[in-house]
Amino acid sequence: MRSRSYGPDLTPPWKKKAPAPEVAAEPGLVVEEATTGFCGAVIRCEKSAEGPTVTLEDRFGKHRVFPLTPRGFLLEGQQVTLVRPAPGAPRTPARTASGSLAVPGARARVARAGRIYVEGRHDAELVERVWGDDLRIEGVVVEYLEGIDDLPKIVADFAPGPDARLGVLVDHLVPGTKESRIAAQITGEHALVVGHPYIDVWEAVKPSSVGIPAWPTVPRGQDWKTGVCRTLRWPENTGAAWQRILGSVRSYKDLEPALLGRVEELIDFVTVPS
Repeated sequence: MRSRSYGPDLTPPWKKKAPAPEVAAEPGLVVEEATTGFCGAVIRCEKSAEGPTVTLEDRFGKHRVFPLTPRGFLLEGQQVTLVRPAPGAPRTPARTASGSLAVPGARARVARAGRIYVEGRHDAELVERVWGDDLRIEGVVVEYLEGIDDLPKIVADFAPGPDARLGVLVDHLVPGTKESRIAAQITGEHALVVGHPYIDVWEAVKPSSVGIPAWPTVPRGQDWKTGVCRTLRWPENTGAAWQRILGSVRSYKDLEPALLGRVEELIDFVTVPS
């Protein structure tokens, strides 16, 4: 017999779960798959023989495909049902200047105990220009030093540990240099020193982005930045020259790969779970 009160479904109404809210799987939306715990940003939604699917990309660039099942995802800790976006919705996710998926409306995370140190103000401004959005979401603070001669003492005072990792980016890190010897003293389980081969971070900006054929070769013993300005016939004002260079940087595409890889390595190092 069927219950007239409950109909064909014998579950009492007060025991039924309320339907999860439906959320359009817009590109860039960050969700967690409820079963596996995989967290990532929506890349695309597609039809398949088994039904609609969604592709997620985590912060390391790994892609996974999941079916769009009811209550299958968590959004800010709450169960939701992802649905395909309405026709005409944007299909290409927005990207940050570093090439990462943009997270619309994301709030900056509370700063971690870990830090990234760079040599100077220009280095810090360039990192902010390209990776600023990523760093705020990850809660990573970048601080600049006035050179690295005192770096061993600075690192010792910082006392890096499992929950406070320290990454350092230095200029002109090539074998046999003062920089390489200092890096060897510091790098360990909770501290990592990496660097690029350029004399100054100016050179890490592609010449084509700045509108020059190449970075000049400056004779040894001459201030490199001043020599660059003279050779390029720019006013000998290194501050103004830097603003000209920085203004030419719009995304990671304007930087040399030798710098890109090192900054990404540091961000991964200081954000890895303890």
